[in-house]
Amino acid sequence: MSRTKQGQRRAAGAAPGAVAAQDAAVLAELRPGQSIELLQELHILTREGRLNQDSRRKLKQVYHLYQFIEPLLAEVSQGGHVPLLADHGAGKSYLGFILYDLFFKQLGRGEIYGIEWRAELVQRSRELAAQLGFERMRFFDMSVADAAAAAQLPERFDIVTALHACDTATDDAIAFGLQKQARAMVLVPCCQAEVAACLRQSKALALSRTPLAELWRHPIHTRELGSQITNVLRCLHLEASGYQVTVTELVGWEHSLKNELILARWTGTKKRSAAERLGAILEEFGLRHSLSARFGLTT
Repeated sequence: MSRTKQGQRRAAGAAPGAVAAQDAAVLAELRPGQSIELLQELHILTREGRLNQDSRRKLKQVYHLYQFIEPLLAEVSQGGHVPLLADHGAGKSYLGFILYDLFFKQLGRGEIYGIEWRAELVQRSRELAAQLGFERMRFFDMSVADAAAAAQLPERFDIVTALHACDTATDDAIAFGLQKQARAMVLVPCCQAEVAACLRQSKALALSRTPLAELWRHPIHTRELGSQITNVLRCLHLEASGYQVTVTELVGWEHSLKNELILARWTGTKKRSAAERLGAILEEFGLRHSLSARFGLTT
């Protein structure tokens, strides 16, 4: 800490011992070697080095996700391999910057590609990467759906992430990962609306056909069931495509309501039973015509 900052704090009435205790408490929540400048630029830490409750929530989510991604990165980096990671719906690139700071920087090789459709966020991320000397970070202004055909991106990626990519952007990230032959995908879905919209359209017919339609007769149930079905279909799609899938919580529900983490690892074993059950679920809920192509099935 600079003498200027120490003086400012003491002038504000903070005793040296209290300041030291506050600094120690903050540092205890950070990972060893974590860049303080990065966390300040991401507004996770204040200029005075403080953490508010919202900052703790963000940091907890990113660190917890890092715990799942770091072993995958270590695995794909063996034998001198150069790991490539695509982060879809990157936003302000909290995840990408933390991954680079904690893993890629020390590794000395590999690249992170941040995909984000909002040009102003992409430009800001480029500027921050240059400021911090994070030379192997790339940022592109495009949608997740357009990324698979983008000539600027590599033909293959090792890991694909999508943290809170809204609605069908998570499905686009899965399609991207399949096309790029990703060895792993780490997905935290958000705001799934497509299946719910399809359920609403066929609600009257479904109510006359099956008592199961009571599960989505009320609007709030339609929304929640649509979200649940969407993630189940995604998992089956991944299993049918050769991935082993694990579903768990990202963090405690008190930190985020969009909390489901889908972790998929390539095994090469495409489960026929997963494809069959995927088709059966689409058929049961009257979704086959609308959504078969999205989940890799023919109508």
